[in-house]
Amino acid sequence: QVQLVESGGGLVQAGGSLRLACAVSGTIFSIDVTGWYRQAPGKQRELVATITSDGSTNYADSVKGRFTISRDNAKNTVSLQMNSLKPEDTAVYYCTADAITYKYGPKFVRGYDYWGQGTQVTVSS
Repeated sequence: QVQLVESGGGLVQAGGSLRLACAVSGTIFSIDVTGWYRQAPGKQRELVATITSDGSTNYADSVKGRFTISRDNAKNTVSLQMNSLKPEDTAVYYCTADAITYKYGPKFVRGYDYWGQGTQVTVSS
């Protein structure tokens, strides 16, 4: 089984920083893509950043230059360093992982589209 568990959310003043972390549990062999999405009240969930197993990254225009995504393939973790936070960054942040190869019983299986439970980030003005 695969589970994603986020940590690191909280309340911060505008201009401050937070670091989110996500651990992917299970007997993992590989994870193709990990990333972060966010959803603000009354808005649709949106992409924040993604990173592939070879380190290729993709960022939403709104966070470029302020947020940095990274991952540790050996530990199956992904992090999001958020600097120069703005009130409009306030949202629930979700960790995602896609195309995971993991051991299930005696076999290796491939699963898709995993999500964490979300962590609240609140930026005060």
